[in-house]
Formats: sequence, structure tokens, C-alpha cells
Amino acid sequence: MGGRHHYLAKELACLGHEVTLVAARRHHLLRQDVNTETLPAEEIVDGYRFVRIDVPRYFHAHDKRRILAWFVFAARLLGLRRRLGEKPDAVLYSSPHPVGYLAAERLARGCGARLVFEVRDIWPLTLAEVGGHSPRHPFIRMLQWIEDRAYKNSDRVVSNLEGAVGHMESRGMDGRKFAWVSNGIALDEVASPVPLPAAVAAQIPTQGLRIAYTGTLGAANALETLLEAAALLHDLPDVHFLLVGQGRERALLESRRDELGLNNVHFLNGVPKTQVQSVLGACDACYIGWLNSPLYRWGIAANKIPEYLFSGKPIVHSFSGGSDPVVKFDCGITVSAENPQALADAIRRLYAMPEEERRRMGENGRKAALEHYDYAQHARLLEQVLLG
Repeated sequence: MGGRHHYLAKELACLGHEVTLVAARRHHLLRQDVNTETLPAEEIVDGYRFVRIDVPRYFHAHDKRRILAWFVFAARLLGLRRRLGEKPDAVLYSSPHPVGYLAAERLARGCGARLVFEVRDIWPLTLAEVGGHSPRHPFIRMLQWIEDRAYKNSDRVVSNLEGAVGHMESRGMDGRKFAWVSNGIALDEVASPVPLPAAVAAQIPTQGLRIAYTGTLGAANALETLLEAAALLHDLPDVHFLLVGQGRERALLESRRDELGLNNVHFLNGVPKTQVQSVLGACDACYIGWLNSPLYRWGIAANKIPEYLFSGKPIVHSFSGGSDPVVKFDCGITVSAENPQALADAIRRLYAMPEEERRRMGENGRKAALEHYDYAQHARLLEQVLLG
């Protein structure tokens, strides 16, 4: 169990609330070694109740059976009050897909509960601007109708995207409903990282400028831009790039690395979340990249950003969008998205930068993590949103 809602539920429970977190038994973000058949239907996790709803099995984010799972999840939410045996004071429904909102609305209204809609990905806008689907497609129109209804009928709307209120107001929402509750970090977890196994630590170069990327190796992370930038840095053999993680794009990225003849790009298997800070601590800088898409004008909310900030290392950010935390907190260098030459130039600048300047950027990031990305603080804000 991990992720945004785990930490928020845990912290809300610490504030004295009875919290129930409801999720699908099966989804594409579960680790492959998880046997979903053996997961309990209900359990207590860190002081809150975790309830799983059975949905059809599907295997990846683009599997068409995923849509069937959305509708089954929504339908089974309707029986949730009977299963829980109590009336909630507040119901929060979290996207990305909005289908289950209709059931959450009915549940909340039937219980006289406050209704909060959370937007983590702006759908169906993401499907149109990133996925290339026509806004006139009947299914997209249906999702748009649900999104607009949610903005109109919810008591409050929250998002981890700082600028999302602009989009919501363009869809007719009263901006006073909005609250920004960003992704964050659990301070007790990141402050005491688990050391890396010797076999993993041995794969990290001990000298030079080491730039780490941690997380999913997917198309949305624009990692091919990083490889192309690495190819432009052949005259700096002591600049090393570490890509730590798994994902559907890993094999393609490894093949592309070999095509480019790159000796400075190293792929490491993913590590547990408790070891991420140990990886970052063994490196000199962090990298995160994005596609050059207008979707990001509303902001970004990658989980790795708060982790990078806390690491105290400068961040190299390939991003063309709004609400950029790297610029906001002066904790690294931002260049335009999907621009290998600009990225290579930024890395050259970082390479030539005095150590005290790198340290200053890293300290700015760590300060920002402590002041703005602590899940305990976010829970107190969410408490106000949920209870009014």
C-alpha cells in the first residue's frame, strides 16, 4: 500500500477521523508480483480501513477492458453504504477517469454527506490533447458531461495540479470551490531511507556528475530526449545518467541507447520507495522530463518531484508548461520540453557550476519540500475541505 491517498488517509486517521479508502482490487499500477486473488476484501492499514472492490482483470493502461473495469467499479460503489454499514460525513471521489463520480454523487447525496471531487488528471482533456481522441467522439462527450456535472454539483473540488482551477473555471465551475492539495512526501519515510543493497550500489558510478531519474520508464516521461541529450555530451565522459525503474518503454530505451552508442547511460532495476532517497543521495542531480503538450499549462504533479526536492540535489527539468516548481523554488534548471540541445546545454551548465551553487539549489529544494510538500500538512488542508 502506498501513494497519495494512503498517506492522506493515514494522516487524517492520526487527526482522529474514521477514514475508509476504497479502491479496485485489480488495476494496472499494481506491482506484477502482487497476487490480487489473495488480497483481503477489507483490512486495517495504518489506522484507516481499506476496502477493495472486485473489477474485471486487465493488463495495462491501454487495455480496452480497463473501461469495463471503470463501469463495474462505479456500479459496485452504489452498494458501498450497505457494505460499510454507516453514513459518511464526507465522500471524496478521485479521478483520473470520472465515470465513478456519478455513483459517488448518489452515495453522498443519499447519506447527506459533503461531496468532494478530486482531479489528478484532467479527463477527458488528457485523452484529447495527449491521446489524440476527437472531442466529438460519443464516449469523450459522455466523459465531458460527467466532468462538467462534477464541477457543478460537488461541494468542493480539489486537485494536485496547481493551475487546474483555470481549466475548471473555463468549464463553468465557481473558482471558490477549488483547493490545491499537491502530492507530497511522508517525512518519516524519506528522512530514514533504507540503504541500497551492495549489488545495486555497485552499479552507481563513484565519480563524475551523476544524474538520476527514478520512476516509471514510460512515453510520457520523455526519456528519449534525455538519451539524445546524452549523445550530445560525448566530450564529457564523466557525466553519467542513471535511469532507475521499470516500464513498458524500458526495452525500447535500452535499444535506443545501444543505437546511439552511449556508454554514459545506465539502467538499474526499480528500487522500493523506501530506497529512493538512497539512490538520489548517491547522485549529484535529478532529472525529470515531459512531453511538449499544451495539457501541462495547468501544472504537473509527478510524485517524484517532492522526492527530488527533499533529496537536496538540483533538478534538471525538461518542461514547457505552467506552475513549474523548479522555477518557483529556484532549485534547478528548466529548459523547453523535448529539446535535446537545450537539455544538453543545461547539463553542461550544471557540470561547470561551482559546487556551492549546486548546493544552494539543492538546499532551496529541500526547504521547499519541508515547507510545502509534507503530507501531514496536506491532510490538515484536506480536513478543512472535507468538513467545511
